[in-house]
Amino acid sequence: MRETVRVQAGAFVATDRDISLVTVLGSCVAACVRDRVSGIGGMNHFMLPRCRDSGDVASASARYGVNAMELLINELIHLGARRSNLEAKVFGGGAVLANVTTIDVGGMNAEFVSGFLREEGIRVVASDLRGTLSRKVRFDPASGRAFVQGLGRGARAALEEESRYAERLAQLPAGGSIEFF
Repeated sequence: MRETVRVQAGAFVATDRDISLVTVLGSCVAACVRDRVSGIGGMNHFMLPRCRDSGDVASASARYGVNAMELLINELIHLGARRSNLEAKVFGGGAVLANVTTIDVGGMNAEFVSGFLREEGIRVVASDLRGTLSRKVRFDPASGRAFVQGLGRGARAALEEESRYAERLAQLPAGGSIEFF
């Protein structure tokens, strides 16, 4: 039986082992990135595209897409992946909160991840973005297979986790800096 690792909101996992990575998404996005030759791969789970205070990289936290993508890609390369062999599968970005219409966080996350991967020259080989469903995603980096289960509007697990995470974020300072090379 294959080991399964859960990727929490605001986190990423990179691996060179034959394991499964699992997460549950609402408006958050998960990028599953792998080296199609070596099978080295990983998954991130981010809540917002960028730090809202500066609009730029202001925290090394993987809770922001701009950081989550850089951190995951850098770790994959550190494990031996070749940047030229990277491909991605992206999921999430749903409009799952029926009563929130003033800001489309899921749409912003979906736009961000698509634009980031395009700018970085990483081919997207599969995606399931936007919509109104929460999703459970399982990714097996070694084989590149991804499995997505729509959870529907009635699935509260992703929504509750994202709400708790948002509350924790509101209490954290945005400070810090990071330099990418």
